[in-house]
Amino acid sequence: MADRRLQVFHTVARVMSFTKAAEILHMTQPAVTFQIKQLEDFFNTRLFDRTHNKITLTDAGRTVYDYAEQILEMYTKMANDVKELTGDVSGALVIGASTTIAEYMLPRLLGAFKKTHPDVSLRLQVGNTDAIVSMVENNMLDLGIVEAPVYNKNLEVKACRLDEMVVIVPPDHPLAKFKTIRPEQLTQYPFILREEGSGSRSVIDEYIKNAGMNFIDFNIVMELGSPESLKMAVEGGVGVGITSRTTLAKELKLESLVALSLNPPLMRPFSHVRQRHKFRHRAVGELLEFAEEYCKVQARKEGFIVPDDLETKD
Repeated sequence: MADRRLQVFHTVARVMSFTKAAEILHMTQPAVTFQIKQLEDFFNTRLFDRTHNKITLTDAGRTVYDYAEQILEMYTKMANDVKELTGDVSGALVIGASTTIAEYMLPRLLGAFKKTHPDVSLRLQVGNTDAIVSMVENNMLDLGIVEAPVYNKNLEVKACRLDEMVVIVPPDHPLAKFKTIRPEQLTQYPFILREEGSGSRSVIDEYIKNAGMNFIDFNIVMELGSPESLKMAVEGGVGVGITSRTTLAKELKLESLVALSLNPPLMRPFSHVRQRHKFRHRAVGELLEFAEEYCKVQARKEGFIVPDDLETKD
């Protein structure tokens, strides 16, 4: 029901890119450009200034954007209030998740949610923690699920479970005989890191810093962009690494890797992230409640810690 031209304009103005808006809206860039042209024709004025592959809002564009925010928010609230009256849970949700969660936790969670809420359409965006938090901040996602602490007063952050980060080595590695390992022992071996911006890298950075160490102390031979590539590199004898125990079910069963707990332990939260003051679509509320309970049940089954009331402090 909401004017499609207004929705397209609002998305372009939010991300300041026709290309990114087209990706978000699952449209072609010419289709996005056509919708903006129609809206500019309707108002008989330019809404964007376009110079050197960069766009900015005109004064008229800023006015339209401010009203579009209110109109689209009210439309969502209206639709939600009607669904509250009818008991209907439907609509489309855009969820973002950092890599480890998207690959190892979300498929089963979203599958279970769809069985109980078949009329809710789900779309998943995958990125590292920094990217997902940025998308939530910019109103590009209804909900983010990330694997590192988030400190942002504009966001509502709630942890649903704690995850252990462990050292992984091949079975024939000298460290494989140990059950726990201190961080300073890792400096003796080639070390593989996750990329900057990932949740794993963030908590490892903090852990090393708290241990009074620096990555200058390590023999870093590689930085990789996913837990799968890190595990494969460790299996191939390139070096040792640190990853989530959640990612290791297959490798531990096949005994292709050995997991060593750090001493002191390295724990991190898996957290739901959303805009604190954004109106909550009913389907988002249903998904949040479902995800929180699902995470707790699964964590207990897998022997992980379940925080009863663990929220990131402002």
